[in-house]
Amino acid sequence: MRVLIVEDDAVLADGVASVIEQLGHDTVIVRDGFEACRLIEGETFILVLIDIGLPDVDGLEVLRRLRQQDALTPVMLLTARDGIGDRISGLDLGADDYVVKPVSLRELAARVRAMLRRAQVSISSELVHGPLRLDTTSRRATLAGTALDLTAREWRIIEYLMRRPERVVSKEQIYAAAIGDGEAQYNAVEVYISRLRSKLEAAGIRIRTVRGFGYMLEDDQGVPKA
Repeated sequence: MRVLIVEDDAVLADGVASVIEQLGHDTVIVRDGFEACRLIEGETFILVLIDIGLPDVDGLEVLRRLRQQDALTPVMLLTARDGIGDRISGLDLGADDYVVKPVSLRELAARVRAMLRRAQVSISSELVHGPLRLDTTSRRATLAGTALDLTAREWRIIEYLMRRPERVVSKEQIYAAAIGDGEAQYNAVEVYISRLRSKLEAAGIRIRTVRGFGYMLEDDQGVPKA
């Protein structure tokens, strides 16, 4: 599996690629956002590094398009030291981490190792949360052993939350990862969360609203096991 590096600075891109290749991974370098968007539509990567300040399609737009179709691939942003607003926007859109320029290659290597370790934990084909089970290979969901009917968007939202238990995720992150296809309004997140609650809460599974921040799938301690 390969790592995608989206960076228009050739020297930096080559340095980042060298670090990642020393960790044992192949790399693909693209210099612009248009090419990055084309690649992520048809290929799979274990990690994507995106420079926010690209000259054409900016890095945040590349991230937004990636999250529309892929909620799980780890994404690291490369950002200017004074780009606090961009870093916040990137995290809200679903980035997992960021490195501030000028990039310390030693720090980058450590962060990449950490992200790939977390990703390996997340790629199990079966997700379990109390009595709720998702088989991401067969796309089957069961609740206490009984088949659970989920729409495609409901599936993407609950899968996104199950991979982040006890972690608050914003409405923006959920929309970008599971809904943001241009066919539904931003407030649709609330509608789908409500539908999921109606299907899950009787079994003791709670999606808690953290006011001002987003939603969290509560720890399954005390939730009846299947």
